[in-house]
Formats: sequence, structure tokens, C-alpha cells
Amino acid sequence: MKIPGLSFSLKRAVGITAAKQKIARATGIPTTRQGLERKVGAMVIGTLLGTGKKKRRR
Repeated sequence: MKIPGLSFSLKRAVGITAAKQKIARATGIPTTRQGLERKVGAMVIGTLLGTGKKKRRR
């Protein structure tokens, strides 16, 4: 029987979630499938349409 509003995550307790978040922030590469798909999709569309991030010259 579950207690309403109470959940337990082994990954979170061990620290896997926090480690993945730190890696993702440091590298700029998402660790989730959905995040990775969004990033790759945005790069493909940006390449096709030429609307990607442009580097500024100083």
C-alpha cells in the first residue's frame, strides 16, 4: 500500500540524477532523450534555414 504524496527514487537517493544534471550543464549536451532530440532538431532546422546562432565579430 502506497502513502499518497510520498515517493522514493533510488537514482535520486544515490545521486545519479544530480551527477547527470552537472554533466549536462557543464557540457551543454542534454542527458535526456527528449532534450537531445530537441537540440539536434534545432541544429538541423537552423542549418537548413540558415537561422542558427551567428558568431559576433569584434
